[in-house]
Amino acid sequence: MFRTNRKQLRRWLLYALLAFVVISLLPVIVLRWVTPPTSAVMLQRSLAEGHAQDYRWVSLERISPQAALAVIAAEDQKFPQHRGFDFGAIRDAARRNIRGGRLRGASTLTQQVARNLFLWQGRSYLRKGLEAWMTVLLELFWPKQRILEVYLNIAEMGERTFGIEAASRRHYGQSAHTLSREQAALLAAILPNPRIYSISSPTAYISERHAWILEQMDLLGGAAYLQEIL
Repeated sequence: MFRTNRKQLRRWLLYALLAFVVISLLPVIVLRWVTPPTSAVMLQRSLAEGHAQDYRWVSLERISPQAALAVIAAEDQKFPQHRGFDFGAIRDAARRNIRGGRLRGASTLTQQVARNLFLWQGRSYLRKGLEAWMTVLLELFWPKQRILEVYLNIAEMGERTFGIEAASRRHYGQSAHTLSREQAALLAAILPNPRIYSISSPTAYISERHAWILEQMDLLGGAAYLQEIL
């Protein structure tokens, strides 16, 4: 009897594992080609605030290469090379946080897409584990170009503002296709906390970060750096 129960338990655990893999894999496969109608973060914001979010999808071809370069320079300079996790950046962030420096995560663009598109906001081991799993799936089934395209379209870039197109029209009154180098870098500068930091009245920190991002864009080699992605 005990042996039978153990076999049944193993069978149900196997079924549960297979169901989890299928359920998590299905949206990854579908959204490889289908435009996301929304994201988990947008839904959470809408439910909490009772307001619709400004979200305007545009293809990567309709986004200035300067914007793509700026977010990579600001958030994930090893994006073309890594497979979802930048372990060097994680170690550096941990040391900096321990020393009492400005708290800053080390999430790659892929991790941010996994978290913002599929998961809830907050800190827990469960969410971090799911984030890591979805990051692996994205890197396995999406090309870097698609990851970058989705990131640029769903990243929160201001109050009730999601994606580079909505942010560009809100802050500059123009399409993301026409963003200049300086404009793109300033949008990227507020990404650590776009609900607090402002483009219209940047703090000293944002001004310094803006200058640093421009410098990093040059060091990366400008738009030519994106050739292996685009």
